Amino acid sequence: MPTAIILSAIAMTAIVGVRYLATSGGFALATSRVRPGLYRGLGPQIRREVGWSLVSAAIYGIPAGVVAWGWQSRGWTQIYTDIGQYPLWYLPLSLFAYLFAHDTWFYWTHRLMHRPRWFRLAHAVHHDSRPPTAWAAMSFHPIEALTGAVVIPALVFLIPINVAVLGTVLAIMTIMGVTNHMGWEVFPRVFVHSRLGAMLITASHHQRHHDEYQCNFGLYFRIWDHLCGTDRGISERLLPAER
Repeated sequence: MPTAIILSAIAMTAIVGVRYLATSGGFALATSRVRPGLYRGLGPQIRREVGWSLVSAAIYGIPAGVVAWGWQSRGWTQIYTDIGQYPLWYLPLSLFAYLFAHDTWFYWTHRLMHRPRWFRLAHAVHHDSRPPTAWAAMSFHPIEALTGAVVIPALVFLIPINVAVLGTVLAIMTIMGVTNHMGWEVFPRVFVHSRLGAMLITASHHQRHHDEYQCNFGLYFRIWDHLCGTDRGISERLLPAER
């Protein structure tokens, strides 16, 4: 049993690491094409971001590996494969439930990380990326990585979710984490300024957090920022020019 858990943790660490390298690398390559020179002179910073991120990958991979082992070998989790086990309307509901729960946890732990003591101890590592790049999405101190690594593994014991929907949650988490840090807005102005865009975190919204520190703490949604008065809008300088 211990060997199986260790092997599962190693496998999940490798998966998380490869997913990070592939996604961040892909968007970094896109940045070099769409915004040439944006990362010029940031080589040492990017190497530091990759180093911290690979450490974070191991921290994320260990609980994920334990969960994967528990699901496949013991049936401990609420992950299910039979799409007919719940009504079809439950699929999007479970997707939103996971994203909202994760967003809620992230918002409040993120605000905690901006308290002076916690910022100096851990969160300063992430904000050392000035400006953040596509490689910075997982650039966390191990303490901060731990706070993020426990959320999804905890939720799969509490809220039933189809394995494909869980994969969608992880894909959204990865892609938004990268695109929100890469220093340019992938969405057009018309979307960012739309009603839907005003509800979601995008690069132009999260960039303002990196510029001003004490605002825009959300991960996926701007709900908690609006409710708690910490939403300061977007950074217009990241938006593409009007066509």
